Amino acid sequence: MCGIAGFLNRPKNWRAEIEKMNARMLHRGPDGGGIWANEEKTVVLGHRRLSIMDLSEAGAQPMESRDGRFVISYNGEIYNFVSIREALKKEGLAFKSSCDTEVLLEALSHWGVEKTLEAVKGMFAFALYDKKERRLILARDRIGEKPLYYGFIGNGAQGDGGNCFAFASELSCIAGLSGFANPVNTEILNIYFVHGYIPAPYTIYRDIFKLEPGKWLELSFPFTSPRLHTYWDIREIAARGQENLFEGTEEEAAEELERLLKEALKGQLAADVPVGAFLSAGIDSSTIVSLMQEVSASRVRTFTIGMEDRQYNEAPIAAEIAQVLGTEHTEMMISEKDMEEVIPKLAHIYSEPFADSSQIPTYLVSRLTRQHVTVSLSGDGGDELFCGYGTYPSVERIWNKMGRIPWPVRKAASALLLANPFGKSKVYRTKSMLLGAKDPAQLYELDNREEPLALTLSLDCTEAPYAYNTYQYGRIKELNHNIMLMDMLMYHPDDILVKVDRSAMAVSLETRVPLLDRDVVEFAWRLPIQYKRQDGVTKRVLRDILYQRVPKELVNRPKTGFSIPIEKWLKKKELFAWASGLLHPDRLKREGLLNVQTVERIWKDFTEKNIFRVQIWYLLMLEEWLEKEAVLC
Repeated sequence: MCGIAGFLNRPKNWRAEIEKMNARMLHRGPDGGGIWANEEKTVVLGHRRLSIMDLSEAGAQPMESRDGRFVISYNGEIYNFVSIREALKKEGLAFKSSCDTEVLLEALSHWGVEKTLEAVKGMFAFALYDKKERRLILARDRIGEKPLYYGFIGNGAQGDGGNCFAFASELSCIAGLSGFANPVNTEILNIYFVHGYIPAPYTIYRDIFKLEPGKWLELSFPFTSPRLHTYWDIREIAARGQENLFEGTEEEAAEELERLLKEALKGQLAADVPVGAFLSAGIDSSTIVSLMQEVSASRVRTFTIGMEDRQYNEAPIAAEIAQVLGTEHTEMMISEKDMEEVIPKLAHIYSEPFADSSQIPTYLVSRLTRQHVTVSLSGDGGDELFCGYGTYPSVERIWNKMGRIPWPVRKAASALLLANPFGKSKVYRTKSMLLGAKDPAQLYELDNREEPLALTLSLDCTEAPYAYNTYQYGRIKELNHNIMLMDMLMYHPDDILVKVDRSAMAVSLETRVPLLDRDVVEFAWRLPIQYKRQDGVTKRVLRDILYQRVPKELVNRPKTGFSIPIEKWLKKKELFAWASGLLHPDRLKREGLLNVQTVERIWKDFTEKNIFRVQIWYLLMLEEWLEKEAVLC
C-alpha cells in the first residue's frame, strides 16, 4: 500500500511541486519515493512506497513497462497477481521482480485496461500514462478501499496558462499545489451535516472529485473532457444476484462462503512483512481471525484496544475469543485522555471534514497494531453484506405497518402533522416525516435525515447535489437487500472504508478486508434474506461458520463497537473551551459559511438544556478542518 500523486500541464517548478505532493503523503509510504516526468515535463507522476511485496528496488515506482510505452503509479494490492503472472507468462511475457506492481503494469500493457480490470482481484487506485497515445488512466477498486482524488485547478499564477489536472491519494496533496484556488463546495455541506462525511464523487472543494468505486477515468493530452467508465457496478451485481438466488440449504451456503473466504485469505495473507488482524468481540472479525488461523502457516497475531469505561470496553471478550482461537494476542487499555489527544490530528489525517467519532479509537488500534506488524486484516463489510445493522429490521417493521396505507393519504397526513405548531418534539416530527415516505428506500433515507436542523446549518440552502437513492428502486424485490445496497453505495465506501484507510495509513499500516473480496461480495448478493437474518438472528451464515470454532455464548452478546462518549467529553473544561472557541459567533460570521443562529441554537441546547445532537461533532470537525487544513480563497 502506498500513496500516488501527479499532474498534467504544470511544467514550471514541476519538480518542487511533485516533491511537495510526495512529502504530504509520506505516512502512506515511508519506505521510499519516486518521481517520473516526460521530456516536456507536462506529465508528472509521484509515488511514496510502503513495501509489502518484494522489498527490493525492483518494486520501486513509478514503474515503466518493459516495452517503454506505459508508466504506472499504483497504490494497493492485487491478491491474485500470481495467477495473472502465470497467465501472462504463457502468453510470452517475462518478469524481473516478484511484486504485484509489475504484474499489474504488464497486464495493462498487454491486455488493455478493460480486460485487466475485469481480471484483477484486490484493492487499488492507480494512474497509468500511455506515452504513445498521450493518455492518462485513473482507476479505483470495485468497493472503494483505496482513495483517489482528481480535478482541475487554475494555475494562471504559475504563468503556464490554462488549467492543471491533478490527482492524488490524499486531498491535501492537490490543495497544497501552488496557486490552488478552488473554493469550498458549499453545496455539499447540507449532506455533510446529515451524515458526517462527504460522499463520492464530491469533496469539500469545488471541481475536485473522488473517483467512485468500480470506475476508471481517461484523459487525453492536450486536454479533452475526462471520460468516466464503469467496469463493475454493485447495483448490477446486487440485482443479478437476487434474481439468481442460491438454491442450496443454509448449511450449504455457509460451506460455500467458508470456501470463498479461505480462498480470499490465502491471497490476502501473502506479504513479505508481518501480518496480523484487528479482533473485536464481534461476529465479523472473529470469523475472519478463526479462518486465518486455519489457512495461515504461522500463529496469527491479533490486536484489541480496551477502554476504561466498561460500557465501551470489548477487550475482555476479545481476549477470550483470542484464547479459544489460539492467537498471539496483544491488548492495550486506553484512557479518555489518550482519545482526546487524537482530536488535534484528525483534520490532517482526513484532509477534509469527516466526523464519524469512531475514527478516534480506530486510529488508536491502528497505532498499536503498527508497532508489531505492517499489514492488518479487518472484518469490515459484514453488516452491509449480511444484514447486521439493527436499522434494517426496524425499517422493515415500520414499513410493514404503514405501507398498507396508500401513499397519497400518508403524504397528506405527514404534511398536516408537520405543520402542526404544537407538535415540536423530536419524536413527533420524526414519526410525522417518516409517515410521508413513498417506499422503504425513502423511509431509510428519511430516517438518516431525522434532525431537521441539519439542513439549515449551511448558508447555501440549495438542494444537495447527491441523491441518496441512486439506483432504480424495485429492481431488488426484497426490502432488506435494497437498504443494504444503499449502504454499500454510500455509507460503506465513504464512511467505514475512509475511516479505516485514513486511520491506518496515518501510522503506515496497510489494512485488508477479506469480506470485500469480489467473489465473496458477489456470492453474498445471491443469498436469500433468511440465510442472513431470521427469527431475530443476524448474519446467520457467518455465525454458522464461527460457531464451529467459537462457543456461541462467547459471541452471542450485544456488540459495543467503537462508540465514544462525545457528549460527556465536551463537558470537560479543556474540550468545552476548544469547542466554544470553534463555534464562537464572531468566528462563524467571518467565515461566512454557516447559519450562525442555527449553530448558536444547537450549542445552547447542549450547554443549557443538555440536548446533544450529533451535528455538534460534525460542526467541530468542519471548523477544525477550516482552521488547520483548508485552503480558503
